[in-house]
Amino acid sequence: MSIERGADWGDRAPKPTDLVYVASDRAAAEVIAKARRANREVPSIGLTGGDMHRTLGGSSGSGLAAATEATHVIVDIGAALLDGRLHWFFGHLVARRSWLTGRVLVVANAAFIGPWNIAPRAHPGDGRFEILDGDPSRGDRWKARRRLPSGTHIPHPAISVRRAGAAQFEFERPTPIHLDGHHEGEATTLSIRLEADAVDVWI
Repeated sequence: MSIERGADWGDRAPKPTDLVYVASDRAAAEVIAKARRANREVPSIGLTGGDMHRTLGGSSGSGLAAATEATHVIVDIGAALLDGRLHWFFGHLVARRSWLTGRVLVVANAAFIGPWNIAPRAHPGDGRFEILDGDPSRGDRWKARRRLPSGTHIPHPAISVRRAGAAQFEFERPTPIHLDGHHEGEATTLSIRLEADAVDVWI
């Protein structure tokens, strides 16, 4: 089932026998990219860890591989053009030179980045990204950093927050782009597009 705001996130059901098990958002993105580049259907993913796993309410040590039933959720994925180069991401895209100075752009499909609840309103199956874009002062960044685990760093006047299924961005100089925590190089132009209901996830 697709995730809807205010609804339960997924249904308990008998688990498929052909799941591809991954323990991180990055590993899930690699499975997705391999299928997309080969023009094949994305396989069902058994997710045992990572930021999307936490966002969906997964718990560590859940024994997914040995279970006969699991929670099934259909989630969105993100496609990103980095200066014309196509990539996919599962949980989030981050464009920044540093967390402490300069512009920071977060395109969130999952709510969490590590211990930070960086996009508390993000729902990975509602057809929209949560997009945070800002350049707060250094002092405000330290204050926000303390609030990130609880998700109370927003609203903030120096951070714009919007929800969208597609968007384009430009940077004054080449900016490092991180997809699911992996540095994919630098870009000056960035286009993102959400692919709705793109992959079956089991936790």
